Amino acid sequence: MHLASSPAPMSWPRLLSRRRYPDQPQLHVVTDAAPVRGAFVQDYDRVVFSSAFRRLQRQAQNVPLPETDFVHTRLTHSLETACVGRSLGRFGGRLLMEHDPTLAEELPFFDADCGDIVAAACLAHDIGNPPFGHAGEDAIAAYFNSPAAEPFVRTLSAAQRADLQHFGGNAAGFRVLTHTYPAHSSGTAGLGLTYATLGAFTKYPRPSQVEASDQTGGASDQTGGASEKKFGHFQTEAARFQHVAQDLGLLPKADDAQGFYHRHPLAFLVEAADDICYRIIDFEDALKLGLLPPAEGLQRLRAILADPADRPRTVQWHDWREELGYLRARLIGKLVAETAQVFARHAPAMLTGDYDDCLIQELECWPQLQEIQQLSVQHLYRSHPVLQIEAAGFEVLAGLLDAFLHAAFDPSASARSRKLLDLLPAHYRATGAQADLPAYEQIILLTDYVGTLTDQNALSLFRTIKGIDLPKGF
Repeated sequence: MHLASSPAPMSWPRLLSRRRYPDQPQLHVVTDAAPVRGAFVQDYDRVVFSSAFRRLQRQAQNVPLPETDFVHTRLTHSLETACVGRSLGRFGGRLLMEHDPTLAEELPFFDADCGDIVAAACLAHDIGNPPFGHAGEDAIAAYFNSPAAEPFVRTLSAAQRADLQHFGGNAAGFRVLTHTYPAHSSGTAGLGLTYATLGAFTKYPRPSQVEASDQTGGASDQTGGASEKKFGHFQTEAARFQHVAQDLGLLPKADDAQGFYHRHPLAFLVEAADDICYRIIDFEDALKLGLLPPAEGLQRLRAILADPADRPRTVQWHDWREELGYLRARLIGKLVAETAQVFARHAPAMLTGDYDDCLIQELECWPQLQEIQQLSVQHLYRSHPVLQIEAAGFEVLAGLLDAFLHAAFDPSASARSRKLLDLLPAHYRATGAQADLPAYEQIILLTDYVGTLTDQNALSLFRTIKGIDLPKGF
C-alpha cells in the first residue's frame, strides 16, 4: 500500500523572506558585514510613520477615554510589546543558532533578523483594532448579527457574512497593512511590508469561513490549536494572504480545512510578547489607578519573580510606584528568557506544523500569571466606569454603521443620505476609482471607516450625526 509522504518542513530562509508585495524579488545577499538598516528594520519604520499607527495614541488599551496619562493606550502598549518582541526574537534566534551551526552559517544575522521581524510585527499587532478596545470588536460583530443589519448582509456569501458577524481586529489589521485604496493610488501593497513580517503578524492564518463549508459556520469552524481561535484575514484579502503564505512556504493544514495554514514560527513569539505585556502591564495599570491595593500587587509580582531568600537588597524603596517599575522590568526580563527557551525547544516542531500552543502556558509561573490576569479582569476590565463606556460603545458603533449603511444603500439617494456620505472621506465611498464595487466590498469600506476611528472621534461623530452635539467651529 502506498503511503502519502509528509510535506517538507518549513525552512528558515523562506520564512525570513525580504520580498515585498506584489512582485518585488527578495533582496538578500549573505555577507560578513552586518546590515546598517535591513529590510525588517524598514518594516518597523514604515509602521511607525503610518497614519494607522498614529491613531493608536487615542485608542484605549484597557480604559476607554482615560482621564489620566498614567494608563496605557494602544500606542504605548504596541511600543512596549515591540520592545519585548525584539528581545524574544533575538534571544530565541540566538538559541537556535547555538543548537544548529548550519543555520548560523546559512543565515549569519538570523538572531538579529528574528528580533527585527518580531518587533515590527508586534508594533503592528493592534493596528486593526476598532474604537473601545476589544468591546469594539464585539460591538461591530453584534451589529452585523442583529436584525438591523440583515437587509445588508442577506445577499452575501456565508464566508462574507462570517467576516462581518465575527469581526476581528486581526483581520482588519492585515487589511490595513496590505490594502491600498484605489481612490488613493494605483498601488496594491498597503504599507509594503516584507512577507516575513506579514507572516509573523498573522497569528491566525485562516479565513473566517471557507466558501464550501456549512452555511451556519463561521469563526468557530476550527480544528483546534492556538492558531485557530480567531481568523486572520477578510475575503477581500484572501488571495493576497494565500500568495504570502505560499511564498513563505507555510504548511497548509488538512484538505478539508481549505485556506487554513500552520503558523509562521515567529508568530508564536509575537503572541508571547503581547501575552507578557498585557498581563504584567495591565496589572500595573490597575495598581496605578488605585483599583488594587499596592501592597498586595507588589507582593504578587515578587512571588512570580521568585528571588531566593538570600538575594541581597541594595535599594530601599520609598515610593511603591518606583518599586513597581523595577519589579515589572525584572519580571519581563525573566519571562523573556524563559519564553525564548520554550520557543527554541519547540521550533523544530513548529517547522513541521506539529506545535500549536501558547508558549507562555508552558512557563512554571503560568498559574501565577493567570491569577494576576484574573485580578485585572475583576478590578480593571470589569470596573464600573469601563463597563459603562464599553456599553456606550455598542450604541456608538452600531449607530454609526447603521447610519452609513442606510445612506450607502439608499435607493432614493435622499438628501439625508447624501449629507451622510459627504462626511465620508473619498476612499471609503464606492465612487470614482472605487465605483461599482459589490455590496460586500462596499460594506467593508464602511466598516474600515468606523473601525479606524479613535474612541473620541467615534463618540463625537455619533453625537453629531444624531443631532446631540454640533461642531464647535472650524
